[in-house]
Amino acid sequence: MSKFNEIIADEKPTLVDVYATWCGPCKAMAPQFEQAKETLGDAVTALKIDMDKNPAFASRYGIRSVPTLMLFKNGKVVWQQSGVIPANELVAQSKNFM
Repeated sequence: MSKFNEIIADEKPTLVDVYATWCGPCKAMAPQFEQAKETLGDAVTALKIDMDKNPAFASRYGIRSVPTLMLFKNGKVVWQQSGVIPANELVAQSKNFM
């Protein structure tokens, strides 16, 4: 968790996909996340976090449903939304915080 805190403390936005392996919508979200990550390139740090392997993370940020997408900047959550989100919307949200 300390490495994660170090990453999100950066001024560069960090895009996080919180998912679970058993989650159907999470599987649908995966290619959208990958496409957004590819489009944004080095402008953001992109991470995937398995909620079942990181229950403390889910608890800390009050995540109750997956997929949940989050953007961090300077150590703070600047945007969060649950559900399958199109890649172009993820890119647009990320650009709001660059």
